[in-house]
Amino acid sequence: MCLGLPMTIIETDGMSALCEYGDERRHVSVMLLSEPPVGAKVLVHIDTAVRLLDDDEARLIADALEGLYAALNDHDCDLFFADLIAQEPQLPEYLR
Repeated sequence: MCLGLPMTIIETDGMSALCEYGDERRHVSVMLLSEPPVGAKVLVHIDTAVRLLDDDEARLIADALEGLYAALNDHDCDLFFADLIAQEPQLPEYLR
């Protein structure tokens, strides 16, 4: 299974970028994107930025990853999924 990380571009030359997520920094390809600027949030799969993220979406993905880590380590994960806990699950329209 491959997980995408919401990373922030620290520096870029237009073809690759130094990005960070938490304490991790890595060089990733940004060739699939149209010259993302420094400070942009990107979704990174296998060291390739596949799309731009807005701040809210990047935060939701980061919270989900932290919640997964908490659940795998037998910690309370509810606070990471606050946007889902108060909702009733909904089927997609095509399954109703």
